[in-house]
Amino acid sequence: MIDRKLTLISIACAILLGACGSSEPEAPAASAPEPAAAPEPPPAPAFDLAASLASDARSAEDRARDAGRKPVEVLNLLGVKPGMDVIDLMAAGGWYSEVLSHAVGAEGSVTAQNTPLLLSFRDGAYGVALDERIGDRLTNVTRQNSSWTELAAMEAKYDVAMSALNFHDAYYLESPEAAAEMAAAVYSVLKPGGVFGVIDHVGNPDGDNNELHRIDKALAIEILTAAGFVVEADSDLLANPDDDHTQGVFSDGIRGKTDRFLLKLRKPAAM
Repeated sequence: MIDRKLTLISIACAILLGACGSSEPEAPAASAPEPAAAPEPPPAPAFDLAASLASDARSAEDRARDAGRKPVEVLNLLGVKPGMDVIDLMAAGGWYSEVLSHAVGAEGSVTAQNTPLLLSFRDGAYGVALDERIGDRLTNVTRQNSSWTELAAMEAKYDVAMSALNFHDAYYLESPEAAAEMAAAVYSVLKPGGVFGVIDHVGNPDGDNNELHRIDKALAIEILTAAGFVVEADSDLLANPDDDHTQGVFSDGIRGKTDRFLLKLRKPAAM
């Protein structure tokens, strides 16, 4: 009897052990796949100033002057970018004001500044031309008529200032003192670290630059650095070695092709 019980127990244990040995471990539950990361938005296309200036938004006459003035290269050197606030000094009819309007875009601003003396020329023709240029097209351009004293009293709000072919007018048509006042006023209204770009017709140190509408570059640098500016670049981008600086800038054969200096001046960032 006892043997029979032992036999039954042994058979039961064998059955249990067999069942345990034949069972396979449960497979781990499959993890849910992680959601795919959202694709990165494509980068915004870089602003193409050259294409903007070549468009029909500008007149054919204005575009024809680009070859000699090289506005894209000039503004690249000065660091003008979309969204900046800039001032075009002694803007006259505003050729460069419109170029700057394209460069800074809808998020930036351009101040087209003229002095009372400049606005008195040709029975106010420059002011009329500037108004016609701005019209309802250049919505980011604002006129400003101001003396250098009035300009100096304004807030420091500009990233870049430009004087294109008119620093000699401040010096000769107004006075050497006025040119110094101009430099000081521009220094005042630029933000710390701001840039002042000066383009002008090169004059010989001993030339009759008043009559020729030129200025000696060394004299311009002397006035500008006395106002506190630091010369960051003295570019030959607009140079013409065939111009010997003895002809008036409006003379046949040289007009639009004069040897010009291009200075990039910086207002120190630490004030």
